[in-house]
Amino acid sequence: MPLLALSTTSTVDAPSPAAPRAFSLSDLALIFVVIIWGTNYTVVKEALSTFPPMAFMALRFGLAAAAMAVVLHTREGWKPLPRATLLKLVVLGLLGNPLYQLCFLMGLAHTTAANSGMLASGTPVVTALLGAALGVDRLRRPLAMGLALAVPGMLLIVSARGPELDASTRQGDFLILGASLCWAIYTVGIRSLGTELSALRITALTMITGAPGVVLMGLPSVMDLKLESIGPGAWFGVVYSALIPLVLAYVVWNRSVQAVGSSRTAIYNSGTPVVAALTAWLVRGERPTWTQALGAVLVISGVLISRRR
Repeated sequence: MPLLALSTTSTVDAPSPAAPRAFSLSDLALIFVVIIWGTNYTVVKEALSTFPPMAFMALRFGLAAAAMAVVLHTREGWKPLPRATLLKLVVLGLLGNPLYQLCFLMGLAHTTAANSGMLASGTPVVTALLGAALGVDRLRRPLAMGLALAVPGMLLIVSARGPELDASTRQGDFLILGASLCWAIYTVGIRSLGTELSALRITALTMITGAPGVVLMGLPSVMDLKLESIGPGAWFGVVYSALIPLVLAYVVWNRSVQAVGSSRTAIYNSGTPVVAALTAWLVRGERPTWTQALGAVLVISGVLISRRR
């Protein structure tokens, strides 16, 4: 509406401020996913004190893919799909699983944990921009304002670990950015499939097509495992991180993407570092700083603002 119209003496009431959307089941489901993924950092960190990273990754994805195949067969059965849809699922499976995992793990091996957290914090922005560019989602003003708060909040949380961007970490930094792009494309791609396929079928088929690549990458490390040196806690980490963060959380995430869109779903992911920091504080005694607390406030504020109509 033109500003001139607002300055007249019309008796029409001024529009009320944008009200937040009522919390839906999709919002609660996304909070549930954020809690799972945030606490999983501590579970995985404990397991990796025993497991080599590549072996852990292979066993985790192999178990998750097998579980997804059983669940899909039990709940919906195997149904033929159009060739174009199947091809898209295969591509998304490769992007969201082996390629993402390879970029992330190799990136982390050549850069610092702080750098990886800082660079990955831009994933919600990349997802929103990509969704808008492809016409999959609209980049609404509340969402843009929410991202403007949530992303700096994520940066404040990970900055406590001291990121350092220089030539020695450049290769790893670019790989982490590649991992973020893979996840953004995966999320937007799920949205572009529409609602013709269930979230369970999408999750199962993308994981089943992507898991072999992950397993093959980690197979040499699995063959070198000394089973006698692996305790029950480490095995629990493999099973838990496969069945809960990968199987259960992926299904819920993909269902939420279908329901509310890739951009709105992606901004909730900015809450994962908040949960991770709180879990590390409670379980590992890693006390958060005031900078991280401020970052958490910005993230939560950003998510709330993004939900305005």
